[in-house]
Amino acid sequence: MALTFAHYAAPAHARPLALIAVAALTVVNYFGISKTVGLTKVIVALVLVALAACLVAALAGGAVRWHHLWPLAAIGPHAVLRAAGLLFFAFAGYARIATLGEEVVDPARTIPRAIPIALSATLVVYAAVIVGALAAAGSDTLAASAAPLADAIRTGRFASVASVVRIGAAIASLGVLLSLIAGISRTAFAMAAAGDLPPFLAAVHPRYKTPHRAELTAGLIILALVAFLDVGAAIGFSSFTVLGYYAIANTSALTLSAQERRWPRPIAALGLVGCLVIAASLPAPAILGGAIVLAAGLAAYAFRRASR
Repeated sequence: MALTFAHYAAPAHARPLALIAVAALTVVNYFGISKTVGLTKVIVALVLVALAACLVAALAGGAVRWHHLWPLAAIGPHAVLRAAGLLFFAFAGYARIATLGEEVVDPARTIPRAIPIALSATLVVYAAVIVGALAAAGSDTLAASAAPLADAIRTGRFASVASVVRIGAAIASLGVLLSLIAGISRTAFAMAAAGDLPPFLAAVHPRYKTPHRAELTAGLIILALVAFLDVGAAIGFSSFTVLGYYAIANTSALTLSAQERRWPRPIAALGLVGCLVIAASLPAPAILGGAIVLAAGLAAYAFRRASR
């Protein structure tokens, strides 16, 4: 997401700008969840305004042809699954809510309500934007475009609004990066507290009440990845590993007792199958890179268990 932000904001200086973004947002997270939430509210509001402007420009620009929506170009199920896998890294942000359980008022009530609300709102926004872009430009034009939403707007008389796409996308990427850094650091903190990562990371700042060591460590690791990975490799790699840990979460849900579970067991089984099928549909380099990292993590976990 750091690279995505930088490529939208200033493509010629993408890598140094991405590094600056990671460093700045790590500092924001360091000083407390209230700072993170406050900045997130501003970012979400700006992104929704930008998306609304783009959607109106696409639909009111005079280029809408509703027959563009159907039939789409001939595609097979494998192509749909691969697209779902690449999209998954952008759709999975709602789960960051769950990683903030220790900093939320009444988490047992708040989190189960917040996740479906966030997921539903995201689904509605994504669907509206996709329908608007398809109706304005058609699937063939969008498939051949490096900036599909901008090109959908340029087909109509409000072509000047296309610049809003770049601004909105850059701001949206910053919002995702902010929540990811917060989520990753909280996950590292919880794993350290459980003995799966070094105990050094299981520390809470006495004043800011944040897992400050986990925050800084996560920020440093992300900086290293940003310095060496390109955005395409990062997206495929991220999608595979996210689907991997979602598969683990669904597998864990299968083991819950009837008193502990919130949803019927078949829901978890369906989620597990879906994760595995979509992950297997991703491009081979993404699967290979993700599998190597997961294998390394499993080996490290096994070594720590044996050494105990």
